[in-house]
Amino acid sequence: MTDNGMMKYVILVGDGMGDLPVPELGDRTPLAAAHTPAMDQVARQGELLLLQTIPPGYPPGSDVANLSLMGYTPGECYTGRAPLEAASMGVALGPDDIAFRCNLVTLDFQTDGAVVMEDYSAGHISTEEARELITAIAGQLNDDRVCFYPGVSYRHLMVHTGSVSGLATVPPHDFIGRDVAHKWDEYQRIEHFRELCARARDILEHHPVNKKRRAAGKCPANAIWLWGEGRAPVMPTLQERFGRSGALVSAVDLLKGIGVYAGMEILDVPGATGYLDTNYQGKVTAALDALDRHDFVLVHVEAPDEAGHEGSLEKKLQAIEAFDANVVQPIVHGLEQRKDPFRLAVAMDHFTPLSLRTHTTEPVPVALMDSRCRKNSDRRYTEECARENTREAIDGRTFFRRFLEDP
Repeated sequence: MTDNGMMKYVILVGDGMGDLPVPELGDRTPLAAAHTPAMDQVARQGELLLLQTIPPGYPPGSDVANLSLMGYTPGECYTGRAPLEAASMGVALGPDDIAFRCNLVTLDFQTDGAVVMEDYSAGHISTEEARELITAIAGQLNDDRVCFYPGVSYRHLMVHTGSVSGLATVPPHDFIGRDVAHKWDEYQRIEHFRELCARARDILEHHPVNKKRRAAGKCPANAIWLWGEGRAPVMPTLQERFGRSGALVSAVDLLKGIGVYAGMEILDVPGATGYLDTNYQGKVTAALDALDRHDFVLVHVEAPDEAGHEGSLEKKLQAIEAFDANVVQPIVHGLEQRKDPFRLAVAMDHFTPLSLRTHTTEPVPVALMDSRCRKNSDRRYTEECARENTREAIDGRTFFRRFLEDP
């Protein structure tokens, strides 16, 4: 326990928690229907804001949304998702390098020419299985232009040296269950990428990992999907912007990469998976311990977003309630046990509606509590309460400055 009385700042992010009204829930959203006493406490004792994490003209990706949540203006620093993931993986990008996110996916290549995106995550393939597959691909395909790097579960990286003109990629999770032949054909237009995709399919088709997955009735990782490309961005650090140090807890490389560029300590938690089975307790312990060294900590949980992409109401309710009980509640309790005053924000980066199974651009609710001036309202942390409480959404830079700077 610290005793210096220095202000501490914590943001807890339930990725993709936001949703639209669901008929099965009496036209409530999953967040409104879920049992969330800890998040509701933060909303009651603090402010309830609307935050526009997706600026006009930008796609509603987690990259843009989380940059906004961290107070960055995407128009000034955003170059693509993959360069952020490269930073997390310790992959340095040269001036001629372009990083691509490389998903292991399950595609159904049909006889009529259709290519159906059966699963953007190859059945949430395990990190151990995926590492074998990407290592096999790298062993045969890495050369002076291309290098593959293994990541976590289905999320990996490819770095290409030299320009790739005219290639338009899309996130695979935006096309679940749909024909993506017209998108797959993008890779076929460029000879080098056509060869990469074809050879990767051949390697994956015959790999023992996929043979075992098929025998077990699991989705095989039978193709790579390249997207989110970009060159290395230039971003000021948290210390440079606000004179404060920070740490970040997340299972996914995208968030870790933002933290790397922000100059934050990246806290690696064993068993952090980016799914419902993540190590919640480990994340909480790492976050609270980091407050002994830093002013600011961000804790990110991916599970609600993954449930949204799957279109599973049961899993989304489970993910939201697990975030509340296993992250928000113990973090609030841990902060209360310290002698430091604190500011705590509960947030999401974007909506991931179950009915759409992809991200949307609505302003997101943020509950912001200050231990020095608690309020007492009857609000809950829901999308509707936030809209009723404030009609005008603020941008990420305004929110983050307000969060870190004393009124």
